[in-house]
Amino acid sequence: MLSFSIRSSTIRLGIFISSLAIATIMVFQLVWLKKVYNFEQKEFNHSIVKSIRGMYEDLDVNSYNYSHLNELIENPEPDLYVARLALPVDTDSLTSYLLYELEDFGVFTDCHLGIFSAAEGKYIYTGVLKSAGVKHQSQAVLPPSQRLYDHIALFFPNRKQYILAQMNFWIITSALLLIVLLLFGASIYYFYKQKFLNETQKDFIHNFTHEFKTPVAVISLAADVLKNPSIASRPEKLATYAGIVEYQSAYLRNQIEKLLKFAYTDSSQFHLSKEKVNLHDLVHEAISNLQPLIKEKNVELDLQLMATHPILMADRDYLIIVIMNLVDNAIKYSKTPRITITSRSAQHSIIMGVQDNGIGIDKKEFETIFQKFFRVRRGEAYAAKGFGIGLSFVKKIVDAHKGKIHVTSEPASGSNFIIELPVQ
Repeated sequence: MLSFSIRSSTIRLGIFISSLAIATIMVFQLVWLKKVYNFEQKEFNHSIVKSIRGMYEDLDVNSYNYSHLNELIENPEPDLYVARLALPVDTDSLTSYLLYELEDFGVFTDCHLGIFSAAEGKYIYTGVLKSAGVKHQSQAVLPPSQRLYDHIALFFPNRKQYILAQMNFWIITSALLLIVLLLFGASIYYFYKQKFLNETQKDFIHNFTHEFKTPVAVISLAADVLKNPSIASRPEKLATYAGIVEYQSAYLRNQIEKLLKFAYTDSSQFHLSKEKVNLHDLVHEAISNLQPLIKEKNVELDLQLMATHPILMADRDYLIIVIMNLVDNAIKYSKTPRITITSRSAQHSIIMGVQDNGIGIDKKEFETIFQKFFRVRRGEAYAAKGFGIGLSFVKKIVDAHKGKIHVTSEPASGSNFIIELPVQ
């Protein structure tokens, strides 16, 4: 049986294409609905004109001329129609014929009727042609008229609602289509999230085993050497291998402690034990903890701690983890590490920077580097080994202290992580 695996990047491309397709369909749907609405407007206008023409024919108005119908009827406003009429006229016959014609041409909405006399300069008759399809009568009134000829005015206050009601089927089907498309998009996104989490879990397990495999192998080899009886007669070799075991066990302990703390903070809120701490003292302590690694990598370290008031209220253990993570990353991502740690005082905060000469970070990764399990890639490979939890953990700690963290970097030119912590 053939089997294949779709990467989350492929699904992400599929989501983009699907989103584009959904957006295109929605745009076409809206354009189509607008065209349907315009068509219904034209049909409504045609129905009114036909109703007025039928009224002319029913009343047998001698002045009516079919070829000049457009000159007899005006549509000054979307809801208002004005038609010339010779007075006097039987209002009962006019209203009866007009109501019949409107319903005959399928216009089932209230019509406010007015008969205007140019000689008197006012409506001599007003009334409402109540449609059988309307339950509640409109309270609207006829717009005033200043025309210099006798005419009738037909005013449809509910015209827009009536046209929309005629489009109910199209509106409902469009809404259902929109819901289906949104559910489809949400399903694809959910599938992508699950796929991404699955890949992340696999990457994490792979990184975990890879990260611990080397130290365990080194300790195992050192243990075999230390079990050799002849090692007792060579104290310098004994001290070397004992130091290797000590360093690798400390490394494993630190990594396990980092994982446990991260797992704890990921499942619950931080419980900070704040006290007055000197940021410069924490920097020196973090460097002391990393001293074996600094010596092994021949790190060139430059401290420019210029903050005039480096005291702040913070959890010292967590801040040491922050500094150690940033320095550890600076070492990992640099071939010949040159690291500069700076500090300066601002108005209400202390600003600390950890700058390196490493591989740098692309601008498009500035936001994602603080996400859980994210690791910088170079091509198809990761730039350095690790779990991808260090910077995420750092950001959690900084956020818990109401601080801010950001990065400035250029590929192949190093990175500078800048932390701003509030002081009291």
